[in-house]
Amino acid sequence: MSKSKLIEQLKRKRFLSIGRAGMDLYAEPPGTEFEKANNFSAHVGGSAANIAVALAKLGSEVELVTCFSDDAVGRFTAKNLQEFGVGTSHCRIVGGEARNTLAVIETRLKDCQSVIYRNGAADFEMNSNDVKMIDYEGFGGVIISGTALAGEPSRSAIFDAIEFARAANATVIIDMDYRPYSWTSSEEAKVVYSSAISLCDIVIGNDVEFGVAAGNQVEGLNYATQLVTKTPEIVIYKKGEFGSTTLTKDQSFDKGVFPVQAIKPTGAGDSFMGGLIAGLANSMTLEDAIVQGSACAALVVTRVACSTAMPFQTELTEFLKINTLS
Repeated sequence: MSKSKLIEQLKRKRFLSIGRAGMDLYAEPPGTEFEKANNFSAHVGGSAANIAVALAKLGSEVELVTCFSDDAVGRFTAKNLQEFGVGTSHCRIVGGEARNTLAVIETRLKDCQSVIYRNGAADFEMNSNDVKMIDYEGFGGVIISGTALAGEPSRSAIFDAIEFARAANATVIIDMDYRPYSWTSSEEAKVVYSSAISLCDIVIGNDVEFGVAAGNQVEGLNYATQLVTKTPEIVIYKKGEFGSTTLTKDQSFDKGVFPVQAIKPTGAGDSFMGGLIAGLANSMTLEDAIVQGSACAALVVTRVACSTAMPFQTELTEFLKINTLS
């Protein structure tokens, strides 16, 4: 699909987000170390869920595809997603020992501790039946959270979803979302990631993630540069505090970051994705959409939590009026 065609599809403002969802517990008040914490605030977490919330808060219609555990944490996750305006009709409840991911996180910039529990993760129970009954013709974009590729049956479900989405001419977007603890080895991750991202229209990852796909951390940018000569039309190579490099078949450009007083490092990637895709859906140029994504990332790291911290359009517009990229 050409770049103009895939962006035209995104303008439908209806998205499917597939992958990880769970509960995040943040030590309160901000700045508190785990060892000294007596109070925690609870929020929806997980890459696919966070991206869905980000898009919903920016005015898009979003449906999540995942599995919820048949317990209080699963019900908390589903209820809060619905309150954010994210659809859950394509989500399935699973019993047994499956559990939604639980992350316990500090709101600290330096030495921030994040402890994530994913043994028997409910989202890994998502299977091909969960994705094959969806009407992909109704969605302009299908967003894949790469963590879902780390195990079966969700890995096969993701490859099926990509196939169905491409057949329906929906734009396929992947956030690589590499979590090493979810994989049996970096070699396995290389094989699976390289296969999946080669089938997507928009590929977003950081320097470490592209290094994993390349099989060599030094070769990540070269890998991303070669990738855009094949099926992907847009590849975004994120460099943390150094901004990002965007690659397309006819151009490449660098963008910086917004200097802010961050209070934590988490949530920036998911917020960047939401702001970027919402920008393209609202007819922004690719460069302006990258700037909007960077603004979303900057706002989220100044606030507690991830999903709850995602900005609304009015907040984003105001931020962009008075701030510039470094």
